Amino acid sequence: MNINEKLINHIAHLARLEPNLEEKEALRKNLAQILDYIGKLKSIDTDKIEPLIHSIEMNNVLREDKTKPGITREQALSNAPEKEAGFFRVPKIIE
Repeated sequence: MNINEKLINHIAHLARLEPNLEEKEALRKNLAQILDYIGKLKSIDTDKIEPLIHSIEMNNVLREDKTKPGITREQALSNAPEKEAGFFRVPKIIE
């Protein structure tokens, strides 16, 4: 791909950048290197290679979701500083 000044100006415009001449030249070189590298990647034969989801083998570390018996309402309210009609009583915080 030909990376000319017009293309660099268009990319700079899309990115809302205003590079000076030195920055434009650096962008042109970097973009050329990136495209060369992509060209090298495209030349690799990957037909016999299975696609990977992850580069390393991973195991699920989450436990199975099981219900367990919890504490009773009376146990939960046993240490409450104030309770009323089976609920925690807390100070009003919204006027």
